[in-house]
Amino acid sequence: MAKWTAQHEAPEPLEGPVVATITGGTILWFAMFLVQLPFYGWFADRDLLWWVWTCAAGGGLGLIGIWYVRGRDAALKRHAAERAAAAAAVPGAGPDPASPAAPGSEG
Repeated sequence: MAKWTAQHEAPEPLEGPVVATITGGTILWFAMFLVQLPFYGWFADRDLLWWVWTCAAGGGLGLIGIWYVRGRDAALKRHAAERAAAAAAVPGAGPDPASPAAPGSEG
């Protein structure tokens, strides 16, 4: 039996407002945690405390995610600026058509 291989290339990853998306999700997790705190006893009586702590964990992990995506976004912008500076330093040389376009430069 032959191994299955893809017949086409994988699509480019979608880029969007990643930092804003992660920040919004983190705010939602923390808001859900804070809303559930007054009902802590109710959750404890029914062995449902995992609901409260899941929201707390989501908020905490969201903070790590914000730190990560901000660094990633800065690195992508820094790389695009370095590539643009290198292309500008060589007279008559435009952007390399073989290199991937910088996120957000599609216009």
